[in-house]
Amino acid sequence: MSKAPIAIIGTGIAGLSAARTLHDAGQPVHLFDKSRGSGGRMASKRSDAGSLDLGAQYFTARDRRFTDALHQWSAEGWVDQWAPNLYQAREGQLTPSADEQVRWVGTPTMSAITRGLLGELPVTFNCRITEVFRGEQFWTLVDASGASHGPFSQVVVAVPAPQAAALLPSAPKLAAVAASVAMEPTWAVSLGFATPLSTQVEGCFVQDDALDWIARNRSKPGRDGEFDTWVLHGTSNWSRQHLDLSKEAVIERLHGAFAELIDCVVPAPEFTLAHRWLYARPAQAHEWTALADAGLGLYACGDWCLSGRVEGAWLSGQEAARRLLENL
Repeated sequence: MSKAPIAIIGTGIAGLSAARTLHDAGQPVHLFDKSRGSGGRMASKRSDAGSLDLGAQYFTARDRRFTDALHQWSAEGWVDQWAPNLYQAREGQLTPSADEQVRWVGTPTMSAITRGLLGELPVTFNCRITEVFRGEQFWTLVDASGASHGPFSQVVVAVPAPQAAALLPSAPKLAAVAASVAMEPTWAVSLGFATPLSTQVEGCFVQDDALDWIARNRSKPGRDGEFDTWVLHGTSNWSRQHLDLSKEAVIERLHGAFAELIDCVVPAPEFTLAHRWLYARPAQAHEWTALADAGLGLYACGDWCLSGRVEGAWLSGQEAARRLLENL
């Protein structure tokens, strides 16, 4: 009998980091994701105005291991550096930002990274796993339709903490840790203009009630499209207070804040879109790296186990895979 594969729930950067490491070590894996494609919060959304990065806007690298991976991705053509005309806004005043960090983005979309990592690995999309249970020897997954998937030798849960907690009752200690993590929401809005806005701003850290960040999509390498598209992120606090506001109302509010902030005339947009990230980022950093119950063969990873950054998610996936391989 062939060896039962390892199930990995979630195809964001953490899940794919673990999957690729396990696969490269000769372990069979099978991935599951509730969405139509890979990426999680690093996914790019297809729209009438082209592909949009509504989640992660860019990422930075500090850890040598992640830097090495980045160089490999760059050689594959999956990433490039983004050096926008960066500003900051405080009390309605725009000033150039002195921030000189090296920023990276996926090319030609943020999804290019996770698509590249996924490669030909077996995956089941449009499949929301709702239950994970272990028999005498193997694990079985149950999806929202009631269908079962398995058998699996081990399970790696790579989804946001509140969703992970619901999948970890077999390991109460892990479930309790995941349940203790507070995650912040973010409303994301995209606006597309037929005529490019006459501003030098390409990215801006905003410190006001509603807006947290704005970015000009066409300033990122590899992006194109007939519209001048912008992505606006609401602050965690504003997003939490307006969690159940209609998408139309969210667009109206953030469009208004953007028009007040930007140093040019802002006409009515030709295109608008809103997306609510219920679990955009952990409220604080942690130092778990990854969670493991090696005796059960159950692991959990994600940005919430570390820094809340893309790098943290990737490192967490690496650690989950390392611990799993150690215990085979």
